[in-house]
Amino acid sequence: MTEHDLLEVCQIEELGELSAWGWEAYHNELQSPQDSVMLVARVDSSFPGIGIAGFIVARMIADELHVNNVAVRAEFRGRHVGATLLRRTLEQGKQRGAEIARLEVRASNQAAQGLYRHCGFEADGRRKNYYRGPTEDALLMSVALAPR
Repeated sequence: MTEHDLLEVCQIEELGELSAWGWEAYHNELQSPQDSVMLVARVDSSFPGIGIAGFIVARMIADELHVNNVAVRAEFRGRHVGATLLRRTLEQGKQRGAEIARLEVRASNQAAQGLYRHCGFEADGRRKNYYRGPTEDALLMSVALAPR
């Protein structure tokens, strides 16, 4: 992901069910490439006006990789875009020394939970009333990246 991608990333964020970060937060995250994993899935020119099918943002915190946001445009869902982004992010986290990857997901977001389970994540906790607009619990999920 580059600064030039941020307007389209924000557009995808607005179309999805993500908690809004906005341009400035993504821009600030880009300033810490040693701590952040920020990837986009680009599309070819056969999709006029669309340059990015999806994106992912994660952050290294000590020996953990925290997956913050994953979003894929509706017209590209079901094409393994999210799984590819997630797997590449987990690989980068592992290369940077992460022993575990963690994330929160809306308790009602069965599609995202399915993607995460497909990539090896398992539910291991819950945060009550974590999300706003609407208020909802977060399901905590994690996957080991290295033997402990």
